[in-house]
Amino acid sequence: MSTSQYEFTVIVPIYNEQENILRLESELFSFMKIAKMTTCILFVNDGSSDDSGKMLSEICSRNKDMFFITFEQNRGLSAALKAGIDYTFSEYVGYIDADLQTVPEDFNLLLKDAPYFAMTMGIRTGRKDGFVKRVSSKIANGFRRMMTNDGIEDTGCPLKVIKTDFAKRVPFFTGMHRFLPALIQLQDGGTVKQIPVRHLPRIAGKSNFTLWNRLLGPFRDCFAYRWMKKRYINYSVTDTNL
Repeated sequence: MSTSQYEFTVIVPIYNEQENILRLESELFSFMKIAKMTTCILFVNDGSSDDSGKMLSEICSRNKDMFFITFEQNRGLSAALKAGIDYTFSEYVGYIDADLQTVPEDFNLLLKDAPYFAMTMGIRTGRKDGFVKRVSSKIANGFRRMMTNDGIEDTGCPLKVIKTDFAKRVPFFTGMHRFLPALIQLQDGGTVKQIPVRHLPRIAGKSNFTLWNRLLGPFRDCFAYRWMKKRYINYSVTDTNL
């Protein structure tokens, strides 16, 4: 796989983000030139119905370190992340939203500590979201911390770096993206470090989130996580003749 030639792969899920695509190309290209690790970009086109797919194909054809995969139909953010991780074979895998409300350059803040933790992730400072989104996020984060006891301040921050071998062992389900830190912590050695990062207002495109997937959906999924946590299997192989 092409991603095996790099130390770090950045997954960028895309769903109807044609207004952001060219800005994404510019911002991510600039980041790759200063990244602390050799880096490639993996766009996951989640069944977009606008011109996102066509534009991704074009920018990947002119940037040798950018790649894409395309879903036949829209499957949601958790599926896009799973596919990105499945197609990643670098030592580290990261994630950023296409809206660029977090800054690709801040990956370097996370990469500095990435060798010492299973996951390094951002905490958005000076949130630039609207009132309803900020309040619903605060409520959902508080309830999730109570239910999972993961100690994560801002699980919704889309800036994350994970050791790929840990990421590939994460049990995936719809809504999984809300629980990535907690799911990493289920694994032996699944340590997580949180680091403050910048947060900017969305300047193009339209948010795909609703009250259901910001608030009601996470409440429901917390109970699924609690059920799974009690049944999660860890094991270490000490010898084999395979």
